[in-house]
Amino acid sequence: MAADLSAGPSEGKTMKASGVSGPDADVVLLEVPEPPTPGAGQLLLEVEAAGVGPWDRLLNGAGWDVGLRPPAALGVEGVGRVVAVGPDVERFAVGDRVLAHEAPLPGGSGFWAERVLITAASAAICPAGLDPAQAGALPVAGLTAYQSLEALGLSRGERLLITNGGGVTGALALQIAAARGIEVTVTASASAAERLRGLGALAVVDYHDSDWAGRVRGGFDGVLIAAGGTARAALSLVRDGGRLVSLTSDAPAGERGITSTDLYVRPDAAQLAHLAEAVVEGKLKQNVEALPLNEGPVAFARVSAGQAGGKKIVLT
Repeated sequence: MAADLSAGPSEGKTMKASGVSGPDADVVLLEVPEPPTPGAGQLLLEVEAAGVGPWDRLLNGAGWDVGLRPPAALGVEGVGRVVAVGPDVERFAVGDRVLAHEAPLPGGSGFWAERVLITAASAAICPAGLDPAQAGALPVAGLTAYQSLEALGLSRGERLLITNGGGVTGALALQIAAARGIEVTVTASASAAERLRGLGALAVVDYHDSDWAGRVRGGFDGVLIAAGGTARAALSLVRDGGRLVSLTSDAPAGERGITSTDLYVRPDAAQLAHLAEAVVEGKLKQNVEALPLNEGPVAFARVSAGQAGGKKIVLT
């Protein structure tokens, strides 16, 4: 379709954001330049909700280069209304609600702001009935869970161990795996055990127990590491020729024919559309806490310190 720039930003205008003023700076409330007019294959969104995750602390010079150009908003996921469409975009129109995980960020600034520029190929139409907070919470954790299970390649009846199964990503991976007929054991706090059994876990092991690995029946076909520092112990529980996938960048060297790899999430609109439909249909449950944009620094601090209580925080 032809580009619709009628709702595009005006040169020199600023917008409210939660982000950083420079490399390695603290997260604060600030005014940042509005995104540029969408180029070929791009969309401009008016953000409705944006996810906050532990990965966001890596965006500002700490390990994940997403093309941030401070002063800039953080955030690599969210949902919003399309307000301008760049050339060569045919699947979307002004007014569409879309959700996306975007990295790198084409506008140099992220979703924790009033507007964000994204690549159209990363976006999925938000299904009718999907609450903005639920939509904004889904992209990174949902895609990470989905892609990690694809990498593990497990089949019905096989056994999977997830460390930190009570976390945002681990709980989604648990549900997806259980729906596929995979037998899932998770490590989590004792207080989360009932909830996780309700999501499909066959067994829940208290990670506070220093000998948690000794209390698990080994021989797992696959292990998903979602808790830092658990990969080495978990490797001993994988059967010969099994697989280990780490989300915490600490996959140990393989042994006994075990394939051991680190996984880094990538944008995928088709997978995201599938996940969003599963949430609408009640097949995937998320534990979401919505906070206003001006509480972005507080939300960032809580998530970075591991104090979100198993909830996915979104800024609205």
